[in-house]
Amino acid sequence: MPKIVVSEEKRRRRRPTRSGTVLSEQLIVETALRLLREHGSAGLTARRLGLALDCDPSTLYRYFRGMDELTLAIGDTLIGQALRGWSPSGNWRDDLRTLGLRIHGAYVSHPQAAVLTTSRVTGRANELAADEAVLAVLRGAGLPVRDVVAVYHAFIDQTLAFAALDAASLALPNAALRSDEEMWQSTYRRVPAATHPHIAEVAPLLAPEMVDSAYPKALDLLLDGVAARLSR
Repeated sequence: MPKIVVSEEKRRRRRPTRSGTVLSEQLIVETALRLLREHGSAGLTARRLGLALDCDPSTLYRYFRGMDELTLAIGDTLIGQALRGWSPSGNWRDDLRTLGLRIHGAYVSHPQAAVLTTSRVTGRANELAADEAVLAVLRGAGLPVRDVVAVYHAFIDQTLAFAALDAASLALPNAALRSDEEMWQSTYRRVPAATHPHIAEVAPLLAPEMVDSAYPKALDLLLDGVAARLSR
C-alpha cells in the first residue's frame, strides 16, 4: 500500500516540542512578542525563542526561513490585530480615521516590536488586507486613481512613522522617558521671553501637549486635505 503523503504544513503543525507543545507560526509569533516586550529587540534570538518554547532552535526554521522572516510575520500580526473586528461604515472619513488609529494603536501597544517592523513591507495576508481596505475607502469616497495612490501613500507612511516615533519613546527605559517628559516643564517653560519670545508665548500649552502623541491631530489634518480635494 503506498505511503500517504502529508503536506509540510500539516506535518510541521503536528510536531510537538520536548514538553509536548504543538508548535505553530502563531505560537512562535506570540512568544516572540512576549520576548520583545520583556527583553527588547536584543532579546529576540533563535536560542532564546527555543528556550521559551522548549525546543531546539533549529526547529524554528521549519516554520520561518530565518529571523528576518519571523520579523515580517510579527509585523503582519500587529496589522491583523488592528483589522480584527473592523468593517467599513460607508463614511470614508470615519472609516479612514478608525483604520489609522487602529493601526497606530496596534503598533504602539507592542513598542519593541513596532521599532523592528514599522519600516518593513511584509507582503503577507494582513498587510494586503489593510492596503485593500484603505484603497477601497479612498476609491469609494470618489477620488480618482492618481489621488487615491497619493493619499494612500501619505496615510500609510504617516501612520507608520508616528507609530515608530511613539513606540521608540515608549521603548525607552522608564527613567529616560520621564526625563524627556519633564524637560518640557523644567526647560521649555522657563525659557525667557527676551531670548525666545515664541517659545515663551506657547510654553504653558506646549508642555502638556508634547507628552501626548500628535498622530490623531496629524491624521485629522490629512483627512481635512482629502476632504478639500473631494470638494474641488
